[in-house]
Amino acid sequence: MAEKFVVEQKSLLTILSSMQPICSKRTTLDATASILFSVGPRELLLKSTDLEISLQSSYLLKDSSLADTLSFLVNGKRLFDIVKELDGDITFTLTPSQLILAAGKVNLSLNIKDAQEFPPFPERIENLMQFESKFLLDLIEKVGFLIPQNNANPALNGLYLEINKDNFIMTTTDGHCLAQIQSTKYTLEQPHQWLVPRRAILELKKVLESSQQEHVFLGTCGNQLVFSGETFNFFTKLLAARFPEYKAILDKQGFVPARIDRSHFVKTLRRSACLLSGQFIATSFGFKSENVDVSIHNKEVGKLDETLILNDFNGNIDIRFYAPFLLSGLNAFNDEQLTFYLSSSAKPIIFETEEKDKYHLMYLVMPVSSATPQS
Repeated sequence: MAEKFVVEQKSLLTILSSMQPICSKRTTLDATASILFSVGPRELLLKSTDLEISLQSSYLLKDSSLADTLSFLVNGKRLFDIVKELDGDITFTLTPSQLILAAGKVNLSLNIKDAQEFPPFPERIENLMQFESKFLLDLIEKVGFLIPQNNANPALNGLYLEINKDNFIMTTTDGHCLAQIQSTKYTLEQPHQWLVPRRAILELKKVLESSQQEHVFLGTCGNQLVFSGETFNFFTKLLAARFPEYKAILDKQGFVPARIDRSHFVKTLRRSACLLSGQFIATSFGFKSENVDVSIHNKEVGKLDETLILNDFNGNIDIRFYAPFLLSGLNAFNDEQLTFYLSSSAKPIIFETEEKDKYHLMYLVMPVSSATPQS
């Protein structure tokens, strides 16, 4: 007698969707294109790995005729494409060589493979701490945007995660800008540091967004970092490179504070960026006690000259920045008045904001040297 189990289409599709970037990545093993199914009397367990990132998800079956757990491999992309086109409950029937899917009047089958072909999967998780999922996702979004995709310096291609007895810190940099968020909400007596690859951060965001679980555990599994919810375990290998020493550049000693209307400043930067036409041209900023003069001149496109009101600033600094670098980080700031710090034309601008009892966010942008050739 063939074994059968029933799964609700939307729930299965959510799991298969989160596994697509993993099973679709080419690796040295053909089996990584497959998803490992382990089906029992009550639960369906799915596993996917590309040898760098691994995801395990569980689902309580609506119905099952299985008395024992059976395991097999199914092509991940093919199954996802089929399930996407089905509706309602899906009845799966398992034969020695095929998985038969039935939904409504639709009947089709997929070939399956031996589960023994699947590579070893991470086991024995050691949980270290628990986070609110929404809070962790918010922190990642505020700094994760800055991780380069393929920087020549491997140490920049990840998010640097630090936990100690005082705070929890996430830092990213692309060599021109640096974003850092700190929180005293989560701490550990024993300090830890991990450099999490960019791709893992992007996929973790998708998992957290789709899981809708209130809490997530952070833990380790051998040399891998693990994020776990009630129905999933997300594993990632870590970057071995050493993240750059950044503390000195965030030191604001000798810097002068200032405030500016966020919406007006962002609109000016956007107008400035409109004149770039794909070229690396710096925008000039003349910071004075009551205002800042903003100007950019692109011989091929046109020029911009604007003056914005500046608050609480005592100084006179002429400095140049590439407008898109400023814009990309300011999306994480919600304050009506941006607080920032300046020192000289050779030192960075440092934006800062704080949400009480939640986090402290800093965004730093290096100036463009006056010696840099303009297009």
